[in-house]
Amino acid sequence: MPVITFANTKGGAGKTTVALVLADELARQNKRVAVVDADPQQWVSRWSRLSAAAVNFTVVSDIDESSIEQSIKTLKKKMDYIIVDLPGGFSPLLAKAIGLSDHVFVPVQGCAMDAVGGAQVLEILKELEAKCDIRIAHSVVLTRVSSIITTRALLTVKAMLARQKVHVLDTALIERAAFRDMFNAGGTISMMNPQGVSNLDKAQHNARLLADEVQRLVPLEAAPVKAPRKRAATTKKAA
Repeated sequence: MPVITFANTKGGAGKTTVALVLADELARQNKRVAVVDADPQQWVSRWSRLSAAAVNFTVVSDIDESSIEQSIKTLKKKMDYIIVDLPGGFSPLLAKAIGLSDHVFVPVQGCAMDAVGGAQVLEILKELEAKCDIRIAHSVVLTRVSSIITTRALLTVKAMLARQKVHVLDTALIERAAFRDMFNAGGTISMMNPQGVSNLDKAQHNARLLADEVQRLVPLEAAPVKAPRKRAATTKKAA
């Protein structure tokens, strides 16, 4: 089953928020979903404890470089989608998780520092293709985008990504109170009371659009990661 990874070497880019929003919406659509919390800060695990038993998907905690491959292998036997939330910062764990992915999503806010962190992830992907002949599909997802104005910084980031010919999702994660409230009160946006959260319907619509676009890019029958090329063995003819 597809492994979706959210990676940016800069912290605060919105990785955990997008991962949880996507997991919640996929689960709402009756997909079996696991979120692998591979961030040492354990934001997903903290959120899960705050949310108690109400979560509609599985959270796997205490993952490190030595355990992530086996954990993903085990989850593939029983899940439709595996979503990996990675640490903000370059590490062997980040590089290994990227290599295990079917699609890497790079969350980027409309600021230069996020773009730099995202560029480092894209460089890892390029190295995997150049040195190991492993090509992993990847896209940028814009996060915390204003619903009212398009900032100059966001336009700059979009222009930079366009120059690098990086695929950017049509669906950005809009800045909404509902997405912040997940971490303050626990739970997911599909479980929130519309009476207590402003523009909840718009946040839920945003989540549906995001999940639909991701599923078009990474369908359940996604092809496995391309294996490295192996040099054919040669045999000598008998004299």
